[in-house]
Amino acid sequence: MLPRPASREAGVARPHEPEERLVRAAVGGDREAIALLLARLRPIVLRYCLGQLGGGHGYAGAEDCAQEVLLAVFAGLPRYRHDTSKFLPYVFGIAAHKVADARRSKARDPSAPTADPDPGARSGADDPTLEDVERADGLGRISALLDGLAPRPREVLVLRIVLGFSAEETATALGISSAGAVRVMQHRALTELRQVLRGGGRPRRRRGA
Repeated sequence: MLPRPASREAGVARPHEPEERLVRAAVGGDREAIALLLARLRPIVLRYCLGQLGGGHGYAGAEDCAQEVLLAVFAGLPRYRHDTSKFLPYVFGIAAHKVADARRSKARDPSAPTADPDPGARSGADDPTLEDVERADGLGRISALLDGLAPRPREVLVLRIVLGFSAEETATALGISSAGAVRVMQHRALTELRQVLRGGGRPRRRRGA
């Protein structure tokens, strides 16, 4: 059975979600704010990349993708001119492009091995815990199930199931017309996955959203 999205009241910040004042300070060039902003974004971005890329790229591949996203966010901070309340959708826009790049790279060379994490390249604070590994394994299984869905329904389920976004937040993050449209898309995607689970197969990948 697929996990249900985490419930949350609108406007209440989820753990690690950056506050608007932190975004404003980081955009303004405050070095401490930039470091804190990237630290708070990292678990959100990593879970997104894990949910999108799944076992085919491995934990290390998702980490590499997340690092590319954070580097792009860092490089883009001086040029960010949008409303600070729209910053998270901006981050997910970058993440979607980086995930697409990773998928294209894997498709060009499917035999390329996924690099294992280098323990010597990590500081103690960044070492993955057993909980991190178990979470990554669970996300990999969910992602493998979602892999046959069209891109937009897949993104909806990743944000709703993996990250626990509300329908309203998902609509904003993905540029969907309304929360109602998100719920309809989610319902159809879950119905398709339930049929797959009953049949013991995988959903047939479709083009488009």
